[in-house]
Parts: sequence; C-alpha cells; structure tokens
Amino acid sequence: MERLREKYKNEAIPAMKKTFGYKNDLAVPRLKKVVLNIGTGHGLKDPKFNEVASDTLQRISGQKPVNTIAKKSISNFKIREGLIVGMMVTLRGKRMYDFVDKLINITLPRVRDFRGINTRAVDRQGSLNIGFREHIAFPEIKADEVEKIHGLQVSIITSAKTKEEGLELLKLLGFPFVKE
Repeated sequence: MERLREKYKNEAIPAMKKTFGYKNDLAVPRLKKVVLNIGTGHGLKDPKFNEVASDTLQRISGQKPVNTIAKKSISNFKIREGLIVGMMVTLRGKRMYDFVDKLINITLPRVRDFRGINTRAVDRQGSLNIGFREHIAFPEIKADEVEKIHGLQVSIITSAKTKEEGLELLKLLGFPFVKE
C-alpha cells in the first residue's frame, strides 16, 4: 500500500511546485499525521460502550487508543474531573499513509449517500476534518457483529500554511471533493 506515498512523490510534489512556485521539494506541504477521535458520552450511562469504542478504534487504526480524560468538572454535562470522555489514536509514517489510502479508496465510497467532501471541511491551516456518523463504513468492521453504532472524527493534519495549499495537496492525493 505504498501507492499514496509514491503518488505524493511522483505527482503531487511536481504539481505543487509548478502551481505555488516552491523551489525545493522539502518546502512542499505534506501529510504530518492523522488523528482519529471518538467521544464517549454514552459511556457515562453504559460502561460497556467504552470497551466497544476502544475495540472499534483499535480495529480501524491498528493501534491501541489513548483515553482522553476530562480536565474540569461540568455539572450541566454530568462530567466529573478525571472521567474518561473520549478516545484517540494518532497515526504517523507508514500507518498514516496506509490509513489515508484506505480512507480514500475504500471507506469514503462505502459511506451512505456520499457525494464528496465539502471544501469547507478544510481549515485555514490546510488540515481536513471529516466526521463519520456510522463507524460501519470502515472495512474492518463487520456489520453483523456491531452492537452499537457510533460516530468518529478523522483529522488529517498537513504542513500547509494556507487553506489553498492544503486543499490542492489533498486534491492531488485523490480526496473526492465536491465540484463547486
């Protein structure tokens, strides 16, 4: 699955150098990391939910997730300081490229009613944030084994300085953006 890294080296770098006038290959924006998040708000009422979410994240990413803990108590949300409020995984290097390749070519086409990613999902620093309502779009999750459907967020962080650079990089890597 080195296809995405090869595509970046052979297609994206020359195109970005031509478009934005970079003089050096190392000045071209690149993918830094991918962060997967699951909020475990349901875990407050159902303790088994945390186990299910952890297993899901481990299957999707191939890494053990880290629990995110509440820093403050918030009475309106029934959150106490030190309570587990989410889980996250950070992917870098080969695992990151494998995951992004799988996301573009397998997962996004499996999402129900998918028409493309809106360009507004790219922030000012050129990073992409995608939210999934159902985690069953990922190929590692078998729909008949799922006890509870939950969502997750995927953040793809680039080294781009502007939204235009990040958007162009992501388009060259093959992300299916909506035609404007």
